[in-house]
Amino acid sequence: MPRAIPFRHRAHEVSRIEAFSDVIFGFAISLLVVSLEAPKSFHELMVMMRGIIPFGICFFLFIDIWYEHHDFFRRYNLHDFSVSALNTLLLFMLLFYVYPLKYVFTVFVSSLRGEGTGIKTTDMPVLFTIYGLGLAAVFMLLGLMYRHAWTKRDELGLNEVEVIDTRESVWDNFTMAGFGVVSAIMANLLPPGLVALSGFMYFLIAIPKTLIPTIMRRKRAQAEQRMLAATAA
Repeated sequence: MPRAIPFRHRAHEVSRIEAFSDVIFGFAISLLVVSLEAPKSFHELMVMMRGIIPFGICFFLFIDIWYEHHDFFRRYNLHDFSVSALNTLLLFMLLFYVYPLKYVFTVFVSSLRGEGTGIKTTDMPVLFTIYGLGLAAVFMLLGLMYRHAWTKRDELGLNEVEVIDTRESVWDNFTMAGFGVVSAIMANLLPPGLVALSGFMYFLIAIPKTLIPTIMRRKRAQAEQRMLAATAA
């Protein structure tokens, strides 16, 4: 449903930290490319085409993170030390986890096709731990950036609906980080035959991704009514 009171943008120009971040995001996505060279044979073309699904998953995951990052700076226009430090760590984690992320989804897609993955059962806990902790770190840093904005709500002059939207972003990112931590723990506690469950549990993300927006949407609608009534009065 359309929002009666949109979130105000406090930034109207691209800052240096945003420009630098966009370069890093672009470089990270370029590292995900299926192949650096054009195929020279039909076989090479087919091999390249099989890599498009893992590439697509990773690409849209990076776009989702970029959009969260973009929204943060448009909404709050914060460039203090805390934001700079958290943003620097976020960019570091994105670059460091490009190849592990691509490898995880390549193995996942290969297993769905019934192809050989080239990974031993004993290596699965380590793989899920690397992926889970990387996911947790990225979304925890995003959540901390939004939480920092929430702590500065009075200084930024956030109205009631903007505070609710900010809290939604905090809970959304912290929940995503929580799934990464739980998956890493499960990978190290489950018996070898059940380690794959630590990967499939990510499908449960749909539950908080539905509940959090639904709850916050109701609170936002009530806040909008109060603000509109106050304006009319």
